[in-house]
Amino acid sequence: MAQDFNFKDREEGSNSVQRFEEMLKNQELVFFDLETYESIIDEYVDEGNYQKALKACELALEQYPYSTELMLDKAHLLANTQQYNEALELLDKASLFYPNDVDIMLLKGSVNSLNGNYEQAIGIFEHLLPWAEDKDEIHFNIGLAYQHWGKYNEAIASYKDAIARNNTHENALYELAYCLDITNQLEESLSYYQQFIDNDPYSHNAWYNIGIAYSKLERFEDAIAAYEYATLIKDDFASAYFNMGNAYMNLNDFVNARESYLKTLDHEDPTPDTYCCLGATYERTGQFDMAISYYQKSIKLDQLWDEGWYGVGICLDAQEKWFEAIHFLRKAIQLNPENYEYWLAVAQAEAQIGNVVSSLEAYEKASELEPNCPDVWMNWSLLLYDQGDYLKAADLASEGIEETPENADLHYYAAAYLINAGRYKEAFQYLENALILDFEKHTMLFEFFPQLETQKALYKIIDQYRKK
Repeated sequence: MAQDFNFKDREEGSNSVQRFEEMLKNQELVFFDLETYESIIDEYVDEGNYQKALKACELALEQYPYSTELMLDKAHLLANTQQYNEALELLDKASLFYPNDVDIMLLKGSVNSLNGNYEQAIGIFEHLLPWAEDKDEIHFNIGLAYQHWGKYNEAIASYKDAIARNNTHENALYELAYCLDITNQLEESLSYYQQFIDNDPYSHNAWYNIGIAYSKLERFEDAIAAYEYATLIKDDFASAYFNMGNAYMNLNDFVNARESYLKTLDHEDPTPDTYCCLGATYERTGQFDMAISYYQKSIKLDQLWDEGWYGVGICLDAQEKWFEAIHFLRKAIQLNPENYEYWLAVAQAEAQIGNVVSSLEAYEKASELEPNCPDVWMNWSLLLYDQGDYLKAADLASEGIEETPENADLHYYAAAYLINAGRYKEAFQYLENALILDFEKHTMLFEFFPQLETQKALYKIIDQYRKK
């Protein structure tokens, strides 16, 4: 016999998920009302379980085939799992039932943009403009489509249209600053930001706007001053405190950064990002246990927050708890396999416990993701050097030099490896290049040769170069 469930609060919502899963397991017929299905879908999405959320959408649509909410939920999920064509097909079907529904059209435009159909997306957004209530949001989406298309000047114009209608649109302000930065127009556009303040000197948003611009220009002291004005005018301005914290971090002022992030938490609910930033302030000052506690808080809020897993791993590594560190670092990689820093950290930790093969594989992956990072090539080659494989170490240093020819350290490393391999002629070529690039760093060469006699011989060669 079919059953009917109607749960209202969060606890009952969890029960409905449990009942839904029992229904799937037992292949029984259970009827849920629309609100309960929405609750089930939301809970799965919060967990990041998109496949089960999609399954719930499909079963819900069998019972409520004309529900706009369910069609939008399913289209969102299809887009989140990069099934763009399927999402567009569903939205086309939804448009037949509700031809003037703004939410359907807005999502259709966004999915087209994600799918690379930029011209079509912009056409949909522009068609929406006359009757959409939140015109700032439409202009913002037009800007995003142009930005993803690589048409930055058109994106800039659209973001300015969005801000003209809503000068508190944080995403539009941020993306505008990005586009101005990437087109080298940010410095000359400071007057645009200044007009916000000229129009209303006591506007917290005006000061916040120019703070964002200064941050993008890496004028962090000016940015902090602007954010401080914003918070003096509006003392619960969480976003300004958060950005002030970021600016302090860029100045390596970790204590003031921490204070700013804590003020952010005073005025808004915690987010994984804020907890990670707080963790970073403690990590940078060597307070690893406190850092770990904040990184773990970020993971509690969002199990898929890879930066939190990475942060815990880095702190454990710093405490020489390498086995534990690897667990967290590998989890970060599982969540975000395209971040070279995660692979680099895993490589270093694996090397510490003697897992040379795993370490070499991780270094190779890091080099593929970010070939312009000298640390990858130096640490990778050092591992081979420590294994006594001097020529392979030199080859890796040479590969790194091809990617970053101006890096003096790699030239010194290559010289050291080749000297150890007895390839003196090649070694001195690298040494000469290293001395040209950065003479002062020549002392790093002595670290490879603790024997006093070798150091004296090297010093004579270097001293001859100094006298040239």
